Amino acid sequence: QVQLVESGGGLVQAGGSLRLSCAASGTIWSINVMAWYRQAPGKQRDLVATITNNGSTNYADSMKGRFTISRDNGKKAVYLQMNNLKPEDTAVYYCYADQISTMTASVYLEVWGQGTLVTVSS
Repeated sequence: QVQLVESGGGLVQAGGSLRLSCAASGTIWSINVMAWYRQAPGKQRDLVATITNNGSTNYADSMKGRFTISRDNGKKAVYLQMNNLKPEDTAVYYCYADQISTMTASVYLEVWGQGTLVTVSS
């Protein structure tokens, strides 16, 4: 079984920074795409950023220049460095992984973490 576990959320003042981490557990061989999404109260879940296994990244326009996604393929982990945080960044942030290949030749598609809450105070 494959799971994603996020950490690093919390309360921060506007203008501050946070670093989210997400680690995949299980007998994993490789992960194709990893990403971060977020869902603010009463709103839909939106893409924050994606990163492929060769390091190609893509960001939502509102996050460009403030957020940086990175990954460690050896640790099966993805990170989100968030700088200059704004109150409108308050949301539950979800880790996402697609096409997880395991040592037993299984492939897991579209796996989600449980989410970590980020609250930015003004």
